[in-house]
Amino acid sequence: MSIRSKQRGVSFFSLMIILIVAGIFFAVGMKLFPVYWDHSLVTSMMEELVDEPETKKDSPTETRMKIFKRLRINQVNLPVQDAVKIDIKEGVKTLTLEYNVTVPMFYNVDAVVKFHEQYEVIVR
Repeated sequence: MSIRSKQRGVSFFSLMIILIVAGIFFAVGMKLFPVYWDHSLVTSMMEELVDEPETKKDSPTETRMKIFKRLRINQVNLPVQDAVKIDIKEGVKTLTLEYNVTVPMFYNVDAVVKFHEQYEVIVR
């Protein structure tokens, strides 16, 4: 066996498989990135709202108006209007953010991304 008969490096076929797999992961990442970016904006907005002292005094309607005003300012649209639920029980205001986003991937394949966050504000 001579040195010339030994294979060195990556063959064209294996290089193409690596590039195809990397391309699929890149395409999926690029389609899911905007969904997660919007969710990070929503969570940071909700955390700021929870930290404000006025949130303790606001009624659920006022709190909901503040949330949707901030969403409009940040140009974020929640997929459903009922994504934010506000409950007040025993001196604790609970803000629940729960929604799903369906992202079309390839042909007839969709990805469903579920988000569920809960924030508490002590009213007392």
